[in-house]
Amino acid sequence: MILLGFDIGSSSVKASLVEAESGQCIASAFYPKQEAPIISHQAGWAEQDPAKWWEYAQAAFKEAVSKSQMSNLKCQISNDIAAIGISYQMHGLVCVDKDQNVLRPAIIWCDSRAVPYGEEAYRALGEAYCREHYLNSPGNFTAAKLAWVKANEPELYARIDKIMLPGDYIAMRLTGDAVTTMSGLSEGILWDFKEGTPAYALLEHYGIDPAILCDTKPTFGIQGSVTKEAAELLGIPAGIPVSYRAGDQPNNALSLGVLHAGEIASTAGTSGVVYGVIDQVAYDPLSRVNPFAHVNYTPADPRLGVLLCINGTGILNSWMRHQVAPDLSYPQMNEEASKAPVGCAGLSILPFGNGAERMLCNEERGCSVHGLSFTQHTRAHLLRAAQEGIVFSFMYGIEIMQQMGLNISTIHAGNANMFLSPIFRETLAGVSGATILLHDTDGAAGAAKGAGIGAGIYKTPEEAFRSLQTLATIRPNHQDEYREAYNRWKAKLNN
Repeated sequence: MILLGFDIGSSSVKASLVEAESGQCIASAFYPKQEAPIISHQAGWAEQDPAKWWEYAQAAFKEAVSKSQMSNLKCQISNDIAAIGISYQMHGLVCVDKDQNVLRPAIIWCDSRAVPYGEEAYRALGEAYCREHYLNSPGNFTAAKLAWVKANEPELYARIDKIMLPGDYIAMRLTGDAVTTMSGLSEGILWDFKEGTPAYALLEHYGIDPAILCDTKPTFGIQGSVTKEAAELLGIPAGIPVSYRAGDQPNNALSLGVLHAGEIASTAGTSGVVYGVIDQVAYDPLSRVNPFAHVNYTPADPRLGVLLCINGTGILNSWMRHQVAPDLSYPQMNEEASKAPVGCAGLSILPFGNGAERMLCNEERGCSVHGLSFTQHTRAHLLRAAQEGIVFSFMYGIEIMQQMGLNISTIHAGNANMFLSPIFRETLAGVSGATILLHDTDGAAGAAKGAGIGAGIYKTPEEAFRSLQTLATIRPNHQDEYREAYNRWKAKLNN
């Protein structure tokens, strides 16, 4: 029995095939092989053609099947698929007409044109009202993007039958059903947590008919079945259930087994993400982090995923390599940085050189170096201070989450990007006091297992992820030294 997972990213679409009984990923592939194009007609705009995502999904799936066949597996992969799950880039806007034709390119997550529309609604409805009902400002999320379309493309807006998120669109292409999830609506600031309904007051403010929203289905559960047309395109039987969908960050947390209060899922590539789970409906008064319904949220047993995105993460480490240590590889940089002591003998780096940071109330603070001594510090100190500074920015965000009720216990991460660095991992464990677990998984494989949960193949998420491999466990050490360095760093930030 095979589970199929798709991960619809802005760079590529990945497909993974997971053997249900063992939980092992038997094959995966992504497409296109070079980064997918993003349309940007003006500064700050970012759009993609949803039809391309569907083409990429087909190509990635067929390549994954081909890889599995080369492994001489006895099962017929295409005929043994039992359920399909979807992970997707969050906060996008797809508009379709009554015949399910796409009306315009999707406005994706990194498009900033809708900021004024979100800010205006935040003021008009009242900041306290928005925080209490939506847990956030409408900001630049999906609802504000739709308000931009209504104001600037009225003729096109009049033809919209349904709006959806990127994952909803792929599910529609698979099943013919235009549906969404409550978790998905929450990430678009289209869900009212206080009333337990769609965000009717916000829609009314924008003059948007609530009928434009898709009906909701459970995150885990039968959301539709593969049509004959889609089955022929993929080369699989019709009728296979689509039984899970979630945004990429909630899905990444699921993939890492992060479901309970006090657990954190983290990534650290060019930018960094800290995604912590709390068991109460809460918000940050300054909207520095973004709470959404987690994959296992229910009104009776609330689970919120609190999302923090930090722009200045791996990009600082990359800058250090190209500008400070061009003769070193990343492993060699880590080795040289290890020659410097914890705290870097008083040297601190604030890593915020990649644009405005939501965590800092959208300020552009820039990257800065503090306490540099020409007689004491070496390149090793600079390299270590960069990594410590990145970790300290994570810790600053975690403290915001702690104010919302997060009692941190464990940080889960994939064994990739900056988590490959021993200094990065040890600093994060030391300053946070949390145990870090590194796993071997990815979003598409997590979506496949999510489909297994939704289809009833697994009775619980714990059963679905029992095979999740922990590659390394990093326990807190040198906590006093790391906290001293962090407090010095934070004093520079708040000065």
